[in-house]
Amino acid sequence: MKIKDVNRVPKHMTTIGGQALIEGILMRGPRDIAIAVRKPNSEIVLKKDKLNTLGMRYKLFRLPFVRGVVGLVESMAFGIKALMYSAEFFEEGFEEEEKEPLLKRIFKDKADDVEMVLTLLFALAMTIGFFILLPSFFTNLFKNRVETPFLLNLLEGFIRIIIFLIYVTVVSKMEDVGRVFEYHGAEHKTIHCYENGDELTVENVKKYPILHPRCGTSFLFMVMIVSILVLSFFGWPNPLQRLLIRLVMLPIIAGISYEINRIIGKSNSRLSYILSYPGLLIQKMATVKEPDDDQIEVAIEALNGVLTQDKEEDLWR
Repeated sequence: MKIKDVNRVPKHMTTIGGQALIEGILMRGPRDIAIAVRKPNSEIVLKKDKLNTLGMRYKLFRLPFVRGVVGLVESMAFGIKALMYSAEFFEEGFEEEEKEPLLKRIFKDKADDVEMVLTLLFALAMTIGFFILLPSFFTNLFKNRVETPFLLNLLEGFIRIIIFLIYVTVVSKMEDVGRVFEYHGAEHKTIHCYENGDELTVENVKKYPILHPRCGTSFLFMVMIVSILVLSFFGWPNPLQRLLIRLVMLPIIAGISYEINRIIGKSNSRLSYILSYPGLLIQKMATVKEPDDDQIEVAIEALNGVLTQDKEEDLWR
């Protein structure tokens, strides 16, 4: 199926979204979050939890621009926790060390929470290093030749996109990551099937494309584009100021990007297609792969775990 066909607005546009895990999938619905994992013995285990997000508790966190930032942080936390959970099923074959892990000895029952926070901080540090510091460093090499701040920010954004493309292309070649990207494809296909009103069966799901316009990959690409425009207003100060400005403006950029993606996601206009095309192209190049029947079964199990009787609850508005 062509990328253009993927961008057509379906019968029922849902807010339900997911994330590929180690031999599993996380789905987040209007009320619940479900994790389906295929264990080494081929059994599918389903874990469900009630959602209790900040947006559900406080109206402030549902406001435009704020909701995107809060949702991004919560999604990262949910995703890391789910990844750690899915990994547990594939650690049973390893011999346990005689001593307890250091975190377990220090933090006792809170060890898992501490590990999740440390993992989240490490992910943020890697993001800052690869996608903020590195592009800024390379761009600074051209500051004597390019005097216009806007062009410097444009060059920095272009370098950031190149680094991102190299990164996703390299990791997609790894066997284990390739499996995760296949589950990513199963997640997309299953959501397409649900949005088009078909019964959630393997045969029905297989008919749909692996690309999806409201994927997190498209959101990340939008963040990189919006950052070029927003950061241009701050010129090209010294390296420390640039780092501080980029860190402070990151939540604002994420909030703007989220709102743009919401508008694009429910439109089939020519402009919407143009804006969503780069994200779909990156999916096609690297981050999404064709799944097998077993992976689709896991995706169906996860999606069924978050569906509610009232379909209006998960409607994209």
